[in-house]
Amino acid sequence: MTYLFKYLGGIIAVLFVFIPHEFAHAFVAYKCGDPTAKMRGRLTLNPLKHIDPTGFVLCILTGFGWAKPVPIYPYNFHKYRKGLFLTAIAGVVANYIIAFIAYPLFLLIAVYAAPTASAAVYVVNFFEQVFYLIFAYSLSVAVFNLLPFYPLDGFRVVESLTREINPVRRFLKDYGRYILLILVLESFLCDILSTHTSLPYVHYFDILGYVHWFARNIIGFPITAMWNAIFGLPIQLMPF
Repeated sequence: MTYLFKYLGGIIAVLFVFIPHEFAHAFVAYKCGDPTAKMRGRLTLNPLKHIDPTGFVLCILTGFGWAKPVPIYPYNFHKYRKGLFLTAIAGVVANYIIAFIAYPLFLLIAVYAAPTASAAVYVVNFFEQVFYLIFAYSLSVAVFNLLPFYPLDGFRVVESLTREINPVRRFLKDYGRYILLILVLESFLCDILSTHTSLPYVHYFDILGYVHWFARNIIGFPITAMWNAIFGLPIQLMPF
């Protein structure tokens, strides 16, 4: 039952992370003058329009993943570079806002919900886990998407700042997906080894583990510090 709740909570959290992320891309692109995403049915909160099966499963298992890239045609933008940049960071901003909302909801349940019935305990623990995962996944996906590899948002930022003939940009586009897959699988393998074996220091080789830590403790610090202070809780960094 615990594992069922864990993965069900992960599925719900991923939907709350990815769907607004992709909707934000489509919405900002449309406002900047490009109707491509709207014409292809991506200006919607329908999860079936946005979910990439591989990225969805990987996010549930590792906390990192991706959705289907929102199609854009940058030359439709009123201002090419500005439109491309704003569209690229829209999803990251949406995820940060979601993390800001999810964390106090997690604290409300964690601090004030104290059920006595056994069935209620499962329900409370489930929603506590869901809101924490939404918070953690939102931050991780926001930082992860800023990595400069295609098809992530960070690559779109690189596009907005460089010319098409730039060799680094071409490399990131041609090989970015493979680099991302290697990083996610390496992180997943390190997590399995550190959990199910007695091998020391395995987690120190988890490259994306450092991204997790940076997302929660550096990018997420203003959120946790503010809400912890409001709830009268200590302000501290989370363990690696």
